Amino acid sequence: MAHDLDPRLLRAFVAVAEELHFTRAAARLHVAQQALSRDVRRLEQRLRADLFVRSTRHVTLTAEGERLLPHVRAVLAAHDELNAAVDRTARPLVVDVAAPVATGHRILEEAREHAPGVEFVARFVSGLAGAAEQLAAGRLDVSFGRFAGLPPALRRGLDHRLVRLERLAVLLPADHPLAASPRVPLAALAGETLYAGAGNAETAEWTDYARALFAGRGIHVAPPFPKIEGKDEFVRVVRSRGWAVLASEVFVEVPDMVLRPLADPVPLSPVSVVWRRGLRHPGLDALLHRAAALGASEGWLDVPPGGWLPAPDLELLGPLVP
Repeated sequence: MAHDLDPRLLRAFVAVAEELHFTRAAARLHVAQQALSRDVRRLEQRLRADLFVRSTRHVTLTAEGERLLPHVRAVLAAHDELNAAVDRTARPLVVDVAAPVATGHRILEEAREHAPGVEFVARFVSGLAGAAEQLAAGRLDVSFGRFAGLPPALRRGLDHRLVRLERLAVLLPADHPLAASPRVPLAALAGETLYAGAGNAETAEWTDYARALFAGRGIHVAPPFPKIEGKDEFVRVVRSRGWAVLASEVFVEVPDMVLRPLADPVPLSPVSVVWRRGLRHPGLDALLHRAAALGASEGWLDVPPGGWLPAPDLELLGPLVP
């Protein structure tokens, strides 16, 4: 019989089950791979069951691992809720979700549903570059975005976990010649000017991504423009300037404009949960748990054929990207 199972061992099992890769699971839990392997073996000994089939190239769940996984997830969710309920003095967690339709907002809504005892306060900073300074200063607890786009000095004070590789798209005027295409090859945008937040210091990581993607392809980043606030003002400026827009496939609907996936290659924008190093809060645990659950069920970390990432992201996230 298994008695008094350590939640750490259960979290190790879930991380490996969701990543199917010991190196990525160890990075996700911020532990050494040897320590993670030891915890998994210890759990298997306590349960008297093999949970994984391991080879030099692949990790898969055994039938017993498949059977136990939903039960372990339920136990960990209940454990997190208990911690939140006991810690009645925990302050609200301040979370920047960027926009109401963004990946961060979806994760936050899931966390609120599954951890009702935790108080989350949402903020809507336009980009991770702007949010990161607030994280470092303690005015914000959690944000979402492209971690590799931050200056190294700023990254050193933050922790992150990759949760999604968002496919990118182009937002086009409805009467644009490419608007009728189901997807737009990057080569077809040669000579076009796309808005990518240039001039807004809060979205510097996004502008940097666009420049890397457009380099050598004849696509131009729209010149610097003052920060645009609000959907109506965004629509007005984009229409008046005649710009197409580099966007995520997770994007607000814009009247008289159409969103078309990009292809050849398929640009991927890494979205990480980002928090101040050393932060401990049941709300952060809930966000990370729900992000992992959504990612596993919806393939958020799947890399499509022809997937593309900037070199700094590949260097930073290499062990985390399948």
